[in-house]
Amino acid sequence: MAAATSVESTAPSSAVGGAPAARPSTAIDRAITEYLQHMGVERGLALNTLSAYRRDLTRYSRYLAEAGCRRPDQITRHHVTGYVRALTDGSDGGTALGVRSAARTVVAVRGLHKFWALEGLTATDPASDVHPPMPGKRLPKAISVDEVTRILEATGTETATGLRDRALLEFLYSTGARISEAVGLDVDDISLQEADAGPAIVRLFGKGSKERLVPLGSYGARALDAYLVRARPLLAAKGKGTPALFLNARGGRISRQSAWTILNAAAEKANITQDVSPHTLRHSFATHLLEGGADVRVVQELLGHASVTTTQVYTLVTADTLREIYAAAHPRALG
Repeated sequence: MAAATSVESTAPSSAVGGAPAARPSTAIDRAITEYLQHMGVERGLALNTLSAYRRDLTRYSRYLAEAGCRRPDQITRHHVTGYVRALTDGSDGGTALGVRSAARTVVAVRGLHKFWALEGLTATDPASDVHPPMPGKRLPKAISVDEVTRILEATGTETATGLRDRALLEFLYSTGARISEAVGLDVDDISLQEADAGPAIVRLFGKGSKERLVPLGSYGARALDAYLVRARPLLAAKGKGTPALFLNARGGRISRQSAWTILNAAAEKANITQDVSPHTLRHSFATHLLEGGADVRVVQELLGHASVTTTQVYTLVTADTLREIYAAAHPRALG
């Protein structure tokens, strides 16, 4: 640990987080300073990031001192997990942190122990299998079928751009497509010829360019057909012959930002007070399918999720609906 002491005595304060710091008083403090200097000099971390690391690890050092640890080789997994708990409940006398702030601190602690193990300061890494606290699953924001209908009907169909707007929003809700998937479509990616026999088919390209086929409902197919026949040729005449399905007023491919603007304008016109984004329509698509009895694995395929776990979060959204139905229908639900 003598090398760590030497580095501390000669390195400028900016190398360890910007603000001057008191000379480390324990082997753990000196080893932390060595790690911070490594992150600043060898890894090139910004001063603000180093300052955050120093604050996090100073708290860790105080926690270890209270636990009787004076040297890095005295720290066990029990100490690390205890510190993780202390971060979120403030039992070490510090401020209780939110999940995200605590997770950031645990990342700093894990990096510290990994560095110590690689440098031979400790024989093992007690934090190697200690993971940051995970935030609870955030329920997707879904709107009701009535609200979706009001948004769709708020778009005008008297102009070329109005027909496009209606087709775009109908398409997003009918397929559950990500906005990037929708604006990236070309005309050849859709097949409306099958609409009379059943749902039309759309070819979507998801994350990692993974292709999937998704049905397009009759409302979406009719809106898209009206756009292709009555509006897209007018918009395309202003451009340079792009194969893009959805065009802007200049005849080029519409952007994601423009799609947000189109949806927000329709939501405002429909008097929807909550924040609405293109992903809201995707969330609503999934939620309404599950409420209608669709199997979660079918919804997974339609959404293009790699894991069904991602899709299962939508089942939490329907829990309130299930409770309401149960309360209203079961003869002994309410006493």
